[in-house]
Amino acid sequence: MSGGMPGGTHDSVAENTGWLALPRAQETGRSTTVVKAGNSRLPENRFPLRNPRQAQPTLQGWTLRGGESKQRQGPPPPRKGGSAGGRLAGFPGEVTFGIRSQETKTGRSQDPSRLSPGPREPGAGRGQRPPEAGAGRGQRPPEAGAGRGQRPPEAGAGRGQRPPQAPRGRGGAGPEAPRGRGGAGPGPSRPGRGGARALEAGAGRGGLSYGKAQGPGPAPRSGSARRAAMGSAGWLLWLLALLPGVRPAGPLRAFVVPHSHMDVGWVYTVQESMRAYAANVYTSVVEELTRRPQRRFIAVEQEFFRLWWTGVASEEQKRQVRQLLDKGRLEFVLGGQVMHDEAVTHIDDQILQLTEGHGFLYETFGIRPRFSWHVDPFGASATSPTLFALAGFNAHLISRIDYDLKEAMQAAQTLQFVWRGSPSLGEPQESFTHVMDQYSYCTPAHIPFSNRSGFYWNGVAVFPEPPPDGVYPNMSEPVTSANIDLYAETLAANVRQRAAWFQTPLVLWPWGCDKQFFNASVQFTNMDAVLDRVNSRTAELGVSVQYATLADYFSALHALNATWNLRGPQDFLPYSSEPFQAWTGFYTSRSSLKVLSRRASALLHAGESMFTQCLRSAPHGTVDPAWALQQLRHLRWAVSEVQHHDAITGTESPKVRDMYEEHLSTGMLGVWKLMAAIVLAAPAGGAPQATPAAVSGKEPEDRVAVVYNPLAWTITTIITLTVSSPEVHVTDESGRPVPAQVQSSGVAPSPYNLHILTTIPGLSYRRYSIRPTTGTKKGVQGPAATLANTIQFSRRLRRPATHGSRRRLVAVANDCYTVLLDQDTNLMHSIRESWSNRTVRVTQEFLEYHANGDVKQGPISDNYIFSPHGAAVPSWRAVRMEILAGKLLTEVRQYFYRNPEDQEHLYSIHSRLVHVPPRGPDGELLCGRIEQEHRVGPLELNREAVLRTSTDLDSQQVIYTDNNGYQMQRRPHQAYANNSIARNYYPMVQAAFIQDNQSRLALLSERAHGVSSQGDGQVEVMLHRRLWNNLEWDLGYNLTLNDTSTVRPTLWLFLAPQPVVAALCPRGGLALQHRPVVLFQELAGAALGSPAPWPQAAVELPPNLHLQALSIPGWNYSSNHTEHLQSLRTGHRGEVEADLHRVLLRLHHLYEAGEHPFLSRPVTVDLQAVLGALGTLVAVEERSLTGTWDVGEMHRWRWKTGTGHPHREGAGSPPRPPGNFTITMHPKEIRTFFIHFRKS
Repeated sequence: MSGGMPGGTHDSVAENTGWLALPRAQETGRSTTVVKAGNSRLPENRFPLRNPRQAQPTLQGWTLRGGESKQRQGPPPPRKGGSAGGRLAGFPGEVTFGIRSQETKTGRSQDPSRLSPGPREPGAGRGQRPPEAGAGRGQRPPEAGAGRGQRPPEAGAGRGQRPPQAPRGRGGAGPEAPRGRGGAGPGPSRPGRGGARALEAGAGRGGLSYGKAQGPGPAPRSGSARRAAMGSAGWLLWLLALLPGVRPAGPLRAFVVPHSHMDVGWVYTVQESMRAYAANVYTSVVEELTRRPQRRFIAVEQEFFRLWWTGVASEEQKRQVRQLLDKGRLEFVLGGQVMHDEAVTHIDDQILQLTEGHGFLYETFGIRPRFSWHVDPFGASATSPTLFALAGFNAHLISRIDYDLKEAMQAAQTLQFVWRGSPSLGEPQESFTHVMDQYSYCTPAHIPFSNRSGFYWNGVAVFPEPPPDGVYPNMSEPVTSANIDLYAETLAANVRQRAAWFQTPLVLWPWGCDKQFFNASVQFTNMDAVLDRVNSRTAELGVSVQYATLADYFSALHALNATWNLRGPQDFLPYSSEPFQAWTGFYTSRSSLKVLSRRASALLHAGESMFTQCLRSAPHGTVDPAWALQQLRHLRWAVSEVQHHDAITGTESPKVRDMYEEHLSTGMLGVWKLMAAIVLAAPAGGAPQATPAAVSGKEPEDRVAVVYNPLAWTITTIITLTVSSPEVHVTDESGRPVPAQVQSSGVAPSPYNLHILTTIPGLSYRRYSIRPTTGTKKGVQGPAATLANTIQFSRRLRRPATHGSRRRLVAVANDCYTVLLDQDTNLMHSIRESWSNRTVRVTQEFLEYHANGDVKQGPISDNYIFSPHGAAVPSWRAVRMEILAGKLLTEVRQYFYRNPEDQEHLYSIHSRLVHVPPRGPDGELLCGRIEQEHRVGPLELNREAVLRTSTDLDSQQVIYTDNNGYQMQRRPHQAYANNSIARNYYPMVQAAFIQDNQSRLALLSERAHGVSSQGDGQVEVMLHRRLWNNLEWDLGYNLTLNDTSTVRPTLWLFLAPQPVVAALCPRGGLALQHRPVVLFQELAGAALGSPAPWPQAAVELPPNLHLQALSIPGWNYSSNHTEHLQSLRTGHRGEVEADLHRVLLRLHHLYEAGEHPFLSRPVTVDLQAVLGALGTLVAVEERSLTGTWDVGEMHRWRWKTGTGHPHREGAGSPPRPPGNFTITMHPKEIRTFFIHFRKS
């Protein structure tokens, strides 16, 4: 991420940002050769490009005194929050030089390109008036969603202009530094604590020999450091080699890993990125790897690569890619469609995006990634090591963890360990994990002698397209005979510094950053010379270097056969980059996009299973399989794309948000058409005759509602439709009346809600006829839907809580709960649960955190950061209540008003109790939950809205939240010295609970939220955010989160003894996520009793197993790896039709070991019995998580831990004899199978 400033010099920018202005070497010439790649032009700068006049080795503009260095002239020293350069310890005068680390304790890092925030979308930017709320008198805020559909003003960027990238925080490390702690560039810094470190003398490993650590070296410094500058750092770097304790006994071995971090979205759309730089990355990298055999490169996200492969690459380039892969010079790591976020994504969607990327790579090249590269997600989940182990990875790599923890781990040399992510799983699901040091995934930059950039010879990408003359901003000084030793010594010094933080002499040195290597020629040409020079001086510098892939580095590390620490299932969340920059705001940012992503995922899950059943049971039906697979694939890609760590997180620009939403909506429409074509005989290619219930529009007089259950259990639930009249009659396929209730919706334009009680077996559907009862309708029999009775309660003003006074309570009850409501406050008072007959005080209200919008006044909140300006305060002064009581359900509606005289409410809660007996798992789940739908917004500016549920449970201020809907994490409240509120927020993807020794109160959600326990017995859920600030970087990219929308999040509340809630919540989370899919059709065009499109037979699993996937991926590769490789070698790629007889089945055991006395047991199922309705099974292959490995052939590396933990019995299954289709699932296992059916 980088910044742009039209015109302007480095020196003037340095003055503006507080960085020291250094004299620039004069350019005496530049030679540029243009290389065409696709529709873009690349400068192919051949060494040497320039003949810079080097500054003399003196400290120009500075004097050195004993213990301090003072500047004679120039800008004032950086305020608190600046990042330090390196320092030469042990000298009377502390000499610093400007190489900043990638991981400063600041918000989003910056790089040498970030000298200004770059282009601004309409509605935000320099010179724009700040918003009226809290930012300026009489000034207007930027419009929400400004810039939608408009071309950004960077369109005219050209030679000499700053690039239109923005930094994601202070201090970056290169043209596009990470948004984490710090960086190496002189861009505008966020306010806050500094502490970036760079090349520190003495940081090398003195006398290092493998197997015995010689001490951690100097502890990383915290706080701001003094910076000085010099015209040339050569003599300082030379002195590094003379300092005692810097050099190891033998040379350090540095693995230089070239890479480009390519965000699938964030500031620019995918199309804009492909045009500006992404296509050129692959074009130029492939060419340059082919030129010299020692060069290497790793590629990560598949979305960009697949677009290049299918739309840009020539046949010759494709041939070269295959050769490079075969020789190990090009390596795909991670291999997913995107680098997914780890905090707010659901495990099902993480697996989906990995499966899509891995399937493409295996089908195209026959390769399977073996290493992760999760360098930019904002914190690390304990789910990831388990998933990556199941995918066959040998090692896992992360970067962004809390700054305090990273400093401690560096000092203790514990950045590498074996991570057992799940307490229920054993050694086979552990992952060796490497945490990147403070420099993160970017190369050290801000080197004074190198244009204050360093190792980024291609400069910074320019949008909307490459500059016509091929000259990019912020290109590092080319390597010449005058500076080659400075480059070599700088690199070696950084290697020595980093080696001090690890236990072995092997150093991973990532070379690259965001949007790099779009001109790989100039990159490799210069670095070739630098590496050669380092190796020619190995004896002197104590370092040897080589180009490497991750496979090269981890293979060398594994060959050491070292013993590593074992880390338990604790995650690395939340992530803070400095004391006042807790990255916990994005847990809630853009709530509407978060829920759209989850609903699209749920619809995809339903469409996959419906199509699989239809194709297997009725292979000669009316649906074209090729067309159906196309609809499913489009939604798979859209759901995969939005899992990116700058997508579902809500940290993208408005135009990129629009791109995600458009892709999701288009994909969902295609799957709606597919499902309509299957169950309603709608034409496959045209407009659907059915519409989803949520967007049904004007309802016909008589309708058929087809309700599909996408879960592999029988469900009993309520579906809600909208009708224009309360006089309706509902019948099933046999003409029998169905229990239904009508009540006022309270929302225009549909005045009534129709609630229908339905029971549907697993993976089956039911048809219901909905007809008006007014007039004379032939064939209408039985009673009409019952009408709820409405009781109104007048507004009550908010008043201080009082204890001991007599309360006027109203009770609303079903067979599981009695909810008591206080008539004096119109708030919930308490809940009595029927399992133990305990009454718990429960009160709910809305509060708001106020955010500061002026960076001059202190820390700010934005898309990423939550930094409240004090404790939350009540956001309402009056509340009105109504109760809609009916035979089927009772609903309590509470409306909260900011001011007593307001006509429109700002917040509301609709709480629903269903009157069904708690018989069977499905009945208990429906009875045992309190369904709540909330309405929030539009908010005032710089407000962050929360729902606080306060109880008298003795929770000890400990809250439990889930990792990605997979497992729970215990979160005790931490007493931080600074920013304690924000740093005690955690992501809730699906579940959170508090408990005491008797009861557990749990909340389930259908979208991600931030959640916290700010007091004993409290659960606080952040529901919505609307923010604006005057930080130049945020304004430049319209990343201020001025979200004026209204959101309606749903939460399900459970309160019962711990074993009861433990049993209900895993199934409840899936029931909330995968609610029945409802499609409408006019009754006149459909016969209710017409034959089903396929012979329905329920697919039922035990209550502790979840059918995570039942799909026909449509891959055309052989399951036999040898056969597949032979097919690729003989050139039969793409000639084989999609295999429609191979079904992907994935099962998930929902419970932890010991979590429940019955449901936590292993469970055995016969797949033939479960899937018999789909046909006769002929083979079952167990595969890796993403389907590309036969598990019998997937031999992962074992990393010694010294714990003596054996394989847990049952964790790995022996080969299954032919004809045996019985499997046993253990707690928390996820297992993937290819099911082969007999061909009809």
